[in-house]
Amino acid sequence: MMEIGPLLGGGRVADAYAYGEHVLKLYKDRHARSTVFAEAAILAIVADHPLPAPAVHAAGLYDGRWGLVMSRAPGAPLADVVLADPTSAPEALEAMVAMHLAMHARTEVRLTPMKRRLQGRLAVEPRLDAGARQRRLADLAALPDGDRLCHGDFHPFNIIGSPGAAMIVDWPDATSGPPAADACRSYLLLYPHVPDFAEAYLARYAALSGIGAADILAWLPVLAASRLCENVPEEVEALLPLANA
Repeated sequence: MMEIGPLLGGGRVADAYAYGEHVLKLYKDRHARSTVFAEAAILAIVADHPLPAPAVHAAGLYDGRWGLVMSRAPGAPLADVVLADPTSAPEALEAMVAMHLAMHARTEVRLTPMKRRLQGRLAVEPRLDAGARQRRLADLAALPDGDRLCHGDFHPFNIIGSPGAAMIVDWPDATSGPPAADACRSYLLLYPHVPDFAEAYLARYAALSGIGAADILAWLPVLAASRLCENVPEEVEALLPLANA
């Protein structure tokens, strides 16, 4: 086992370290063995598609934490590229939409169905009142199903590299589902932080996909309720009115 290199970045559930020419993603939960191997399996499935995603080279225990050794993405997150040069935002938006559309063009039925995952989250989220829970479950049942490859956490911090030469990372939430729902999830993640970019993304994705913006936003109450399960404290106040509407 080689020496773990410097920290490259971190999130709520995992940190990324240099590991030779690769990257080592280490989960913060020291009991994350099943999560690590599940992510490795997802990436093995994603590798069957012509998409810019990392390849898994190893999975195991590293310095007492479970992690994955993966191919290292080039450059910085797309979000950092735009923050450093705001004039690059239109190009970044086009690149993001193009990658999302390429993903959604791929049929994939080996992953967990999105609606099944959402149903499980809605059933246990304690901050939903009983009436809202039934409304969101009814909404979910009425929304269309799908069989396309969906990322589940697609935003500019999970796109590494400059527009046109970027890699999509962090696939543990990938599912088989309807593209409109995955696009709405991206809108939901973007809006609290960069509302103008979120609205532009929604408009551009709708225009190029042929899916109406209203059909994408129809998923918003369900996805807001599901997002509550992820326990992001700074978002709870904004999510609750949508989830309990």
